[in-house]
Amino acid sequence: MTIGARVLKTGLAVAIALWLGGLLGLESPLIAAIASIFTIQPSIYRSWMQVLEQVQSNILGAIIAIGAVSLIGNTPILVGLVSIGVILLCIRLKTEDTIALTLVTVVVIMEAQGQGWMVAWDRLAAILTGMVSAFAVNVAVAPPRHRTRFLKRVEETQALLSLLLRTVVSNELKENVYRKEQGDLRTKIRKLEEYYDMFAEERVWRKDARLQRARLLVVYKAMLVALERGYALIEAVEEQYWAVSTPKSWNRLIDREIEALCAYHEQLLWKWDGKMKPGAASSAPPPEASILLSELIEEQLEDDKVGRARMLVITAAVFNYEERLHRLDRVMEQWLQRQEEAGATEEEQQQPVSPASASEDS
Repeated sequence: MTIGARVLKTGLAVAIALWLGGLLGLESPLIAAIASIFTIQPSIYRSWMQVLEQVQSNILGAIIAIGAVSLIGNTPILVGLVSIGVILLCIRLKTEDTIALTLVTVVVIMEAQGQGWMVAWDRLAAILTGMVSAFAVNVAVAPPRHRTRFLKRVEETQALLSLLLRTVVSNELKENVYRKEQGDLRTKIRKLEEYYDMFAEERVWRKDARLQRARLLVVYKAMLVALERGYALIEAVEEQYWAVSTPKSWNRLIDREIEALCAYHEQLLWKWDGKMKPGAASSAPPPEASILLSELIEEQLEDDKVGRARMLVITAAVFNYEERLHRLDRVMEQWLQRQEEAGATEEEQQQPVSPASASEDS
């Protein structure tokens, strides 16, 4: 069991909120700690958006709570009714993520109205203190590095995808092991989608950096879609392959084609990591192999229309996976070429000018 950065930052945010609450003389620093727990998010952008939404919702909730106490009182039944109204209002405003902390604001302010207005404002200030503390910790302490986490997850997911693709036709893994690994692969792909979304959400202010990041997002999206198409191929083989008696020649060919695609996918990641030799190209499978798959189906299953349809589903999944790998190869190559050109330009600008060349230029 490991302790992640978000866990540590949550504990640090709670400690800072309690310390600031005591330093500012708040009567309820515990409420500041509660607010800090709700504000910590997995990305800086989401944390900032959470602060904005929380501030708006909590100020609105505080106004509703103060008005409700002034007009109808603060009996337990009334507090519950006001809480229902605040929940519906948050849903209407599409700020569902702020409901929990807004309800805390409403309840503590309505409960404090019997003790005077200053206590109510003190508790609202405590909530704002907790939110500010959590946001500051999220920005200053170990800010999330979604790019590094995304690439690491891509490598792990591709390794697991390769294992399952290479065994889905040969059926070498035990059923319980295969199901467990398949569930893990599905979870990893969903997690990758979350990391991609968080990386895409982060804001970049410089124009040239924005353009470079937009191109990088194209590469990352291609990586993600390639993995999804590989998983779709696994599902296609699972659902269709064992339901029909396939010719042995087609079995050998589909096995070799999947093996070639797995190797191609691995080499693309090696190229992205800079592990391949300069000038070496990823070995894409020849297009003739994929064409031969469909030709064999037509030749050997001419009378079995259902079997031919099932095998065509598998062939289409192979085509989709291969096409996405080719696209990934193209966008990777474009990115790497731009990086090399930018590096060469930077080296030329940094080279010192000799006196002889300077005199010639003059």
